[in-house]
Amino acid sequence: MRLLVSLSLATALLLAANAQGAGLYRWVDANGEIHYGDVPAPEVKQAEKKKFSDVTSAPDAALPFEARRAAQNFPVTLYVADNCVAPCQKARDLLSKRGVPYTEKKLVTQAETDQYRKDSASDQTPGLTVGKEWHSGFQLEDWNAALDFAGYPKVAPYRAPAPVPVPKSSPTIKGGSAQ
Repeated sequence: MRLLVSLSLATALLLAANAQGAGLYRWVDANGEIHYGDVPAPEVKQAEKKKFSDVTSAPDAALPFEARRAAQNFPVTLYVADNCVAPCQKARDLLSKRGVPYTEKKLVTQAETDQYRKDSASDQTPGLTVGKEWHSGFQLEDWNAALDFAGYPKVAPYRAPAPVPVPKSSPTIKGGSAQ
């Protein structure tokens, strides 16, 4: 019975410490009993501070295993520009529909545009990288094949994030992209 009470108390302390972000300590008293608390007893010379990960802060915590594995091995980046409206929105919609976690990089400066052209060997936006593989211009079959190969799910098996709204127009980048 005493063990059950100790385990219940330890569990409650763990939950309280994790919920409040407080520290949790573990120590062994002179009788060899293990104790947990947010502050070690004053007579304790050595207490071990426990570390807990904050699962809720992980951006991909809600992703299914196959999507997490694909994102780890083949991260996706979507490259967009101000003068890319409909094709860029189609690209966002595809990634959202499939539940693909991605980073969106907006090409704003001339230096960013020049680097994009050099890396992708194209001036078309949207652009997509799946791992180290480049895809320029929205081509549904090509993009789906790349995402399939990387192991991303064909449809989001969970509630996908809301589609990203189309950014408001701003001055066109010199040497804009073909749509």
